[in-house]
Amino acid sequence: MHRFYSTPDPGRDDLEWLTPEDSRHALTVLRLKPGDQVEVISLGHPWLAEIVGEENRIVCVRKLSSLPSTEPNLALTLFQGLPKADKMDWIVQKATEIGVSRVIPVVMDRCVVRLSADDARRKLDRWKKIVREAGKQSGRCVLPEILLPVTIPQLVCREDLPAVNAVPWEEADGFGPLALRETFPDPASLGILIGPEGGITADEISLLKQRGFLPMTLGRRILRTETAGLAAAAALLSLYGEME
Repeated sequence: MHRFYSTPDPGRDDLEWLTPEDSRHALTVLRLKPGDQVEVISLGHPWLAEIVGEENRIVCVRKLSSLPSTEPNLALTLFQGLPKADKMDWIVQKATEIGVSRVIPVVMDRCVVRLSADDARRKLDRWKKIVREAGKQSGRCVLPEILLPVTIPQLVCREDLPAVNAVPWEEADGFGPLALRETFPDPASLGILIGPEGGITADEISLLKQRGFLPMTLGRRILRTETAGLAAAAALLSLYGEME
């Protein structure tokens, strides 16, 4: 079933309007017509709906019945060391699909990429578009928040850090995703920090540990930066019962 994000009609609780972009896709590409059923996600909740009609090429739908939410109970933040080329595009897309709640790029000592303020804003606009498309495809009810890049000192001083934060590190030993789950069986929120291609420096690890980040192993194999965060997120969401 085709899925769209929608906004409520101020005058009718049961009616919703698609965005101009989605309306164009529904009418021109999919050739949907009144009576066709679709899924709409409105204010963070999914609904079965039917197309009523269109006004000035903006599609109106009527909500029929509520659908189960797809959102995980665990709020998981991915702090991703800024990678080279277009890897961040892929990471943002897959993190959205998996169920990550927030993605914050992090500029670290061994990051090759250094974005100007204008470049960072352009990248952010692109990442938000990727999040929206990935959210629509995967059925996310709440789109992940994605922020402008921050430095490690800026990151550790944030007041909105998750309750528990882990940093996968190749020198960590004996404390992996299962141990984290056993140590913190019901965290209010969880964060994972992933280093860039060159890894995390000793000074960065020292600062992170001082601020409560827990070094964690992801096993005996060394994962690429674009693999590590997604592997850790999938493992933790599974261990916390979000993939049942």
